[in-house]
Amino acid sequence: MKTKTLLTTLGLTTLLLGTAHANQEQLAASMKETRLEAGRTRDQLTATLATLTALTKQDKGDLRPAYQAFTAEVPKIEAAAASTRARVAWMQGDGLKYFSGWQRTIDSINNESLRKKSQKRLDATKKSYLKVMASFQEAAEKFQPFLADLGDIHKVLSTDLTASGVKGLRSTVSDANWRFKAVNRTINDALEEMQKMEKSLSTEAK
Repeated sequence: MKTKTLLTTLGLTTLLLGTAHANQEQLAASMKETRLEAGRTRDQLTATLATLTALTKQDKGDLRPAYQAFTAEVPKIEAAAASTRARVAWMQGDGLKYFSGWQRTIDSINNESLRKKSQKRLDATKKSYLKVMASFQEAAEKFQPFLADLGDIHKVLSTDLTASGVKGLRSTVSDANWRFKAVNRTINDALEEMQKMEKSLSTEAK
């Protein structure tokens, strides 16, 4: 009976450890995917504002090519904003489930010293995760006024693509660039924290 109980316990422990390892790899993969996505969003922000700024600085020649370049970027930046909002929702929901499995494994450790060390690792990783989530949430919130400005600018240009019309937008474009800095800063904060997490969760010895 004792042998059977021991084997059952060992089997359960092995299962828990296997699940924890799988969760670690899944969390690391998710953080990498999130980091790449954030990088693409940042690049899209830069590209969209570059086309808009180029349009407002044009002082001669046909305005249409510059306007068309900006117009092509508008749906891309809207998609990037939607992707950021979706990422926040995922991190607040399914993303947190990785830590539940990790916690269950820690709770099953009998050695108090090892359990405390493992708990410390979990707490540190979760703290980083929550910092990333907070940065994304802040970026998602700051996207709203930024997108509103871009939408209004696009509407004005669609009916008044003239030198006077473009000149009248310069202050709004200046505000958009200011808002971009705030969004960009929060994304960079998330990127920096995610790089730390990826390194911490990596299976490679360095």
